Parts: sequence; C-alpha cells; structure tokens
Amino acid sequence: MAALTPVSLSPDSTPPDSPSPVSPGAVPVTARRRPRYWRGAVLTVAGLYFLTPLISSFVFTVHVPGQGLTFAAYSGILSADGFTESLFLSLSLAAATIALALLLVVPALVAVRLGPPRLRAVVEIVCMLPLVVPPIALVTGIATVLRWGPDHFSRTPLYQTFLAVQNESFPVVLVLAHTVLALPFVHRSLDAGLRAVDVPTLVEAARNCGAGRLYVILRVILPNLRSSLAGASFLTLALVLGEYTVASLLGFRPFAVWIVSVSGAEARMSVAVSLLSLLITWALLLVLSRAGSGPSAGAPSAGAPSAGAASGAAASGAAASKTATTASAAPAPVPGKE
Repeated sequence: MAALTPVSLSPDSTPPDSPSPVSPGAVPVTARRRPRYWRGAVLTVAGLYFLTPLISSFVFTVHVPGQGLTFAAYSGILSADGFTESLFLSLSLAAATIALALLLVVPALVAVRLGPPRLRAVVEIVCMLPLVVPPIALVTGIATVLRWGPDHFSRTPLYQTFLAVQNESFPVVLVLAHTVLALPFVHRSLDAGLRAVDVPTLVEAARNCGAGRLYVILRVILPNLRSSLAGASFLTLALVLGEYTVASLLGFRPFAVWIVSVSGAEARMSVAVSLLSLLITWALLLVLSRAGSGPSAGAPSAGAPSAGAASGAAASGAAASKTATTASAAPAPVPGKE
C-alpha cells in the first residue's frame, strides 16, 4: 500500500476543495432555471379532463332544442318533490357517520400507539377489510340480519330494536353501514397524522401533570390532528353523499337515490342536481380544509395542562431521570483511598 503523506497548509492558503472566496463588491451569479413546459401541459390536460364533462353537463341543462337557453332545470330544483328531505337526510347521515367513525377509530389508534406494536397490524387489517368486501355482499349480509327480526324475534323486545334501526326518517342501519365503508379512509388519514406525533411522550407528560385520559385525548391528542380529522371528515362526507348501492337495496331514499329516481322523468333536472351536489361537496371541502388549517392547539385553560406544558414536563422529567441514573451509577468513594 502506498503511504499517505499529509499535506500541510499555510494559514493563508485555502484547501483545494473549498470554494474560492467571494470579494465583497462582487455580485453573486444565480443559475437560471429553465422553464418546464411539461408542467403547464399536464395541468392543461388535467383541467380539460375534469372540466369538459362538467361544461358539457351544464350546456345540456341550460340548452333545450327549439327553445334556446333556459334555466328551468335549476329553478325547479327547490320545489321538486323530495329534494329537501333527501338532501337533509344525507347530511344528517353524514354527520352521524363522521361522529361514529371518529369515535371508534381515534381511541383505537391512540391505544395501539400506546400498546404493543403487534396490535397495529391487527387494527389495520380490520379497518381495511371493507375494501376487500364488495358493497353488494355487505348489503346482502345486512338485509339477511334485518330479516331475523320478523322471523325469529317477533315476540321479543329485540323486535322493536330491529324496527327502530330501519326508521325511514333516520335509518340507523345506514349509519352503521356507512361507518364500515368509511373505516379504511378514516384509518389512513388518522394513522398518517399520528405518525407525525410523539403520542407516548405527550400522553405520559399530560398524565404526569394530572390530566385524565379523556382530557388527554380531547385537549392534547386531537389538537395535533386537526388536518387529519378534517381529511377523514371530508372523505366520509363525500362517501355518504355519493353512496347508492346500500341505500337503494335496503329501500331508503337519501340524496343519491333521489337523483337516480328523478332522472327517469326529469333528465335535465337530475343532471343539474348532480352539478349542484358537486358544488356543495366542494364548498364543504373548503370549510373542512379551513377548519383543519387552524392553530394546532388551542389556548390552555386556567389550571389545565396544555400540550406544550406536557412536552416540557416530559423533557424535564427525562432529564431528571437521566441525572438520577448517572448519580446512582457512579462508584462510591472508598474510605482511605484518594
């Protein structure tokens, strides 16, 4: 092997790999980036792909052959039979589905973060199962279970429960079915948010400050998941507003089923309602996105630990524990020896 001879550098010399010094009066030269035309081309193609069907649908609703432009399809929506009831029913089902899905998934994922790591795979598999099971198979199973009421429980108190979950004014069975269908999307959104948060440290620090478990979830964990909660809520809302298979086969008439039922008699009105439903969904998306882009944590109340205080307490506790461990590990002095 050849010997490596160190090269000594004088104080005034510069290393061979170091950049040459810039004089104070010199103007720095910045490299000009070449314009990337392919970005504009991709955005243009994507815009045409999404806007062309919408524009064509709008032209179909306002242009009637032989009559010219008319907005009768839009002016008659509010007075259409069943429009207000179906839309209100879908929004109510969406709100209940969002609340139930978050109530189930948030504590489960927090418990998984605090528990053994092997439970994460089990929870993930359970939440991803609705993607494997087709909706037609799910609704067939639900219909079979609902037939148990008159067949087997007609003389028991459970029969009234079977009737209550199928109430047409607010079918609870649709909330349960939509919650199952929304589990994969809610799980993915919240799991991505929890991966960016040190949940064990925050929970331990908050518990050391005297906070209860419910307070830890509501005031320490949830403020750090605002964006994830908004994303999960929007995905669930879009799923409920556009879900047709389960509601139609079970005999209920939410917004999506009403649009299909109207399309046979009023084709232009059904297309106009579909366009308005897209606008409503986009408006709700903007509302949820603004709700998720707020401050990550609220102002701490008097006498209550905040997330920042909990983190500080955790850091100071860890430092104190490390100091105590170091002090206990140091050897004791032997008498008579210096």
